Amino acid sequence: MQSSHAVSAVSAAFDDANLVAYAGLVPMMRLAERCGLARLTVGKVRLSGAGNGAGAAADAKVTGIVAGMAVGADSIDDLDVLRHGAMPTLFGGIRAPSTLGTFLRAFTHGHALQLHAVHRRFLGELAVHTPLLPGAGEKAFIDVDSTHKRVYGRAKQGAEYGRFNGIRTLHPLLATICTPHSRPVIATVRMRRGKAADSRGAPKFVSEALATASEAGCTGTRILRADSQFYNAGVIAACRRTGAHFSITTGMNPSIKRAIAAIPDKAWQQITYPTAVPDPETGELVSDAEVAEIPAYTAFASRKQSERVTARLIVRRVRDLAKPAAVGEQGELFPVWRHHPFFTDNPAQTLQAEREHRHHAVVEQVIADSKASALAHLPSGHFHANAAWLTLWAMAYNLLRAAGALTSAFHAKATTATLRAHLIQVPARIARSARRITLHLPHNWPWRDAWTQLFDTVHRPPEPA
Repeated sequence: MQSSHAVSAVSAAFDDANLVAYAGLVPMMRLAERCGLARLTVGKVRLSGAGNGAGAAADAKVTGIVAGMAVGADSIDDLDVLRHGAMPTLFGGIRAPSTLGTFLRAFTHGHALQLHAVHRRFLGELAVHTPLLPGAGEKAFIDVDSTHKRVYGRAKQGAEYGRFNGIRTLHPLLATICTPHSRPVIATVRMRRGKAADSRGAPKFVSEALATASEAGCTGTRILRADSQFYNAGVIAACRRTGAHFSITTGMNPSIKRAIAAIPDKAWQQITYPTAVPDPETGELVSDAEVAEIPAYTAFASRKQSERVTARLIVRRVRDLAKPAAVGEQGELFPVWRHHPFFTDNPAQTLQAEREHRHHAVVEQVIADSKASALAHLPSGHFHANAAWLTLWAMAYNLLRAAGALTSAFHAKATTATLRAHLIQVPARIARSARRITLHLPHNWPWRDAWTQLFDTVHRPPEPA
């Protein structure tokens, strides 16, 4: 492809007040209205004590930030993208970035909890109005993980040297929900200071995530999956109080090592993965491994009787390719194995339970998405402003996933970057006639049918209750 005109024959002018760059916001924000985002914000978020008017029109500010994140804004200044061209004609209540920044800086810990309540109920409404979590009535997985977000400003509250030497971070904690037929959505999030332990507050966080999953329609089998940082009695007790199952990596403590050493050789079963799995220690792709199960392993044996848990210990072992074979004609006389155990009461068969546990890695896709979009920066020096920003990103993420679920089977599982490119970042020119607005979109847009499907679905009259 090359330019079709000489340089002297091309000019540019930013002068058309009837253009918008993000026509996909029209159906997407209509979906947010149907699911009551503004109404929920009015009912829950009350920024009392803000003497500068920061708490006024919280609904307009929350929906504005969510809309800005949906189109790709990753800082407060980027939210100015909502004020171009004909956007004020299509949407009311658009606020300046400075106003939105003042709003975020007015948040306290209590206000952040109010915003969490909005997020929780908004997810439930999205699940009711869209096929967001197909099969949730049969089986759903709740994945818990934490991540570190590097920050550079020394004035950022809560930024500390933690896991990574010489790097200041904040330490978000998140929980996602998915089914065997869907991509994950975000159940709940928490912002924490940089050196907070991964498991700090985990039992309460897990309880909230499981309750949110129930409100989102996960009425069948619920399985909590987590890494070894969350292997503790409090997390498992939280699962059992709510009737959920658990599947948690244990690590290799002395009790686990003794249990694995007692497994007879004939108990190991061969497992072949349909797609190769990266080895967590060497990074090599592993497609073959062996799995064995200890049907009744008692965890936390040093605690009092009421806190001990007896369940299945499932172990996957792979050949240790990092160690060189013995030199000589006979080669390696005794294979060296590395073991990856997890503790679970998943009722599935051993090999299925192992496959389902490995799928916990899906939460990493959500973390990667966050750092490639709204969490590329944590925009404020105020800790609670960043906590609110994290929760608003979770709302925007879930809204994009719901829009994709309404659009097509492909977009229901597409990445959020693809959803933005196909459905949101579509230029359009508006024309007004007889008090009606018509959006004129690009001719031959490759995803015209998908965009039209989304637009028609959210603009048709709601079905009677």
